[in-house]
Amino acid sequence: MSFIGDYLTRTHGRKRLDRADYLTYLYLIIGTVMMFGPVIWLVMSSFKTQAELVRFPPRFLPYRQDTVSVAGYDDPLQLYNVTMDDGSVRQLAQVRRVGIEAQMIDPAAPDEIVRVNINQRQPVESIYFGFENYVDGVERFSFWTYFRNSIVVTASATLLTLFINSMAAFALSKYQFRGKDTVLMLTIGTLMVPLSVILIPAFLVITQVGWNNNLLGIIVPAAATPTGVFLLRQYMLTIPDELLDSARIDGASEWRIYLQIILPLARPALAVLAIFSIMWRWNDFLWPLIVLSRNELFTIQVGLNSFQGELQTQWNLILAMTVLTLLPITLVFAFLQKYITTGIATTGMK
Repeated sequence: MSFIGDYLTRTHGRKRLDRADYLTYLYLIIGTVMMFGPVIWLVMSSFKTQAELVRFPPRFLPYRQDTVSVAGYDDPLQLYNVTMDDGSVRQLAQVRRVGIEAQMIDPAAPDEIVRVNINQRQPVESIYFGFENYVDGVERFSFWTYFRNSIVVTASATLLTLFINSMAAFALSKYQFRGKDTVLMLTIGTLMVPLSVILIPAFLVITQVGWNNNLLGIIVPAAATPTGVFLLRQYMLTIPDELLDSARIDGASEWRIYLQIILPLARPALAVLAIFSIMWRWNDFLWPLIVLSRNELFTIQVGLNSFQGELQTQWNLILAMTVLTLLPITLVFAFLQKYITTGIATTGMK
């Protein structure tokens, strides 16, 4: 803690803050708000009711109207602060509402009905962090089925991506053959081809091999990524060729060199690619939406679309389920984020 305090109080000047310090802290604060502000707002909104979400002006914290249980009434009654004709304010519970008139009672004396204009009252509210949206969403949403499908797709696609990309990077970094640079440039050039251009041809290929409504249809096509090939190739260039030559002299096969030398030494870059691949596959929506039409095969991102109806969208449930979908990615990133800096910082160094 003392180290963090010393770091945060470090100044550009010798004894006090100067203009550079103020600009630095302002830049960091603005960047932090822009990065984490939407996520925090999402989490807060996941606890709100549907009516609170459409309220204007919006409020940051989730509020719920207070209720009270009154003898003779089965359901709790909503509480309001009512301004009476003489200017006094009473806290009353609403029994029913007819047009602009509300029939209300005093919880302490429920026998007397007080009729007031709805414009004379304000709801009694308090900050409320309830999990009704999460419970209702999991019960009405096949969450665990979609979650299992997303886990299978993400894990399988990530392992396949690491295997294929590492083999391609090994060949492009450690072998000499005619056209190697051309192959590399074509591989990197595919980064400029948007998904919408290859969407129809890729779907036709999937249809021909019979992978429609099959998880293989969303696992295999995206296995080879040009970003992964380029990242791993640049890292493998830092591995000395003499180490591979020594292994060949000792009789090691190319597969053994790849499995026992290249992969262990490329672990930081593989960890970075694994993080990227997990994020790509877990958040993928468009391609699974096209390939899958059976509800039991939906991934969690496609399944969220089921809350969006023709007449009404249940935003409170969508936001709650969205928060749940963020948790696995957050945990993966929290445990593996140290490899991002190491892998990227050492990529391409000689």
